Amino acid sequence: MPSFRAKTSQFARTRPLLALAVAILTVEIVGASGAIFTAQGLSEWYGTLQRPELAPPSWVFGPVWTILFALIGIALWLVWRQADSSPQAVRLAGSVFALHFAFNLGWSAVFFGRQAIGLGLAVILVLWTLIVATMWAFNRVDRRASLLLVPYFLWVSFATYLNYQFWVLN
Repeated sequence: MPSFRAKTSQFARTRPLLALAVAILTVEIVGASGAIFTAQGLSEWYGTLQRPELAPPSWVFGPVWTILFALIGIALWLVWRQADSSPQAVRLAGSVFALHFAFNLGWSAVFFGRQAIGLGLAVILVLWTLIVATMWAFNRVDRRASLLLVPYFLWVSFATYLNYQFWVLN
């Protein structure tokens, strides 16, 4: 009986478009789960903060994250498709990805949920480092996957600047 890993690897190869949709939807759904904390913080707290000059309006974040999560899902799919040809590199990339994604969600929980700007800055700095590590691990499997993470890296770099500015101003 084939293992779960063998089945998922085969699925990514034999049903590539469906696997792509699964990867994108999974990242979108898991990524959107952080919105629980964001919505809570936006309604009660975020509006009371002094905003950095470059802070975009709140409505920008939803569309930006939707696009970024789609790109992340495509990148994950590109890596997933290589599970048979590069199993160790894919395993490493998947592990680093999962850790980085936990910190992505953790930032929303800390910054908006706990309303802890300083701790949020610490979390986003770790997240930024883990994005770099994810890009490195993805690059070992498929360079395109790594390149698809560049907009995400740039957005989180900007978010890190904003988090720092919120910390200084408040």
